[in-house]
Amino acid sequence: MKGGLEMHDDAGMGGHVPVMLERVLELLDPALGRAAEPGSGPVVVDANLGLGGHSEALLAAYPALHLIGIDRDPFAIEFATRRLAPYAGRTTLVHATSDELADVLDRAGFAEVDGVLFDLGVSSPQLDEPERGFAYSYDAPLDMRMDTSQELTAERVVNTYPAGDLARILRDYGEERFAGRVAGLIVKERAKEPITSTKRLADIVRDAIPAATRRTGGNPAKRTFQALRIEVNAELTALEVALPAALDALTLGGRVVVLSYHSLEDRLTKQALTARTRDTSPPGLPVPLPAHQPRFRLLTRGAELPSEEELARNPRAASARLRAAERIRLDD
Repeated sequence: MKGGLEMHDDAGMGGHVPVMLERVLELLDPALGRAAEPGSGPVVVDANLGLGGHSEALLAAYPALHLIGIDRDPFAIEFATRRLAPYAGRTTLVHATSDELADVLDRAGFAEVDGVLFDLGVSSPQLDEPERGFAYSYDAPLDMRMDTSQELTAERVVNTYPAGDLARILRDYGEERFAGRVAGLIVKERAKEPITSTKRLADIVRDAIPAATRRTGGNPAKRTFQALRIEVNAELTALEVALPAALDALTLGGRVVVLSYHSLEDRLTKQALTARTRDTSPPGLPVPLPAHQPRFRLLTRGAELPSEEELARNPRAASARLRAAERIRLDD
């Protein structure tokens, strides 16, 4: 889960602690701290704006920086607009999904950018507000929409998808070993009465999981809720489009940083970055072909994890995985 620990105060969520903030700033600094032509400061995209914690730190660190913030959650845009008000002249905040990144840049008039940050997953306010229906720890309407204006909800998925599709989603997006059993019991129970609450769904999932398995590994509904959230918000589909678009938009020396929170996001990130950082020359050639040389280099060795100090300060960072890359060649 993204975002970080919330320490509620009079500002609502002013104590928000961005995940791995110091490392994010360190990785982006060589791209954002370069000397710029007068009047043409660096440009960075926060592709998952959330509460704006990373964005606020970036704007404070680089007085000439222009930030483009994207989020599909209207609440996030509203909150970040207030939070970043002191920097209003240097921000462009857009209600959109991350896979619209190329269009957002085009409309904003930026052909290239110096940095892109992806802070993936569900944000703290989405988890902490019961009525959003993301958490199995609250009894709430079965919603899970990051963008509350969209039609598809978790309730609709649970009550209308065929058993085979439900099982596929639970298996592929939740890595649920008992996907077939869970999907079968969901279909059986919804025939009696529509499943409309998070508590009832969590109870159904628990009943479908063998007792021996339920005794370990935390709440058995965790994987099902993750899978439904990813399906409702098309999260992996968005990342598959957004990350290549971000890499394409980076100028020479530009950098991308990705914070992911489960293995599916991290795997997609690894694949996208690896594809851009390897030599694709045909094997056996005495000299590598320039057109096949890598356009990017990895800045992290594998996926970096939060430090113990970070986890003590921000327990919600526990599942975070960070990867980063830098553009070293332009396309021919």
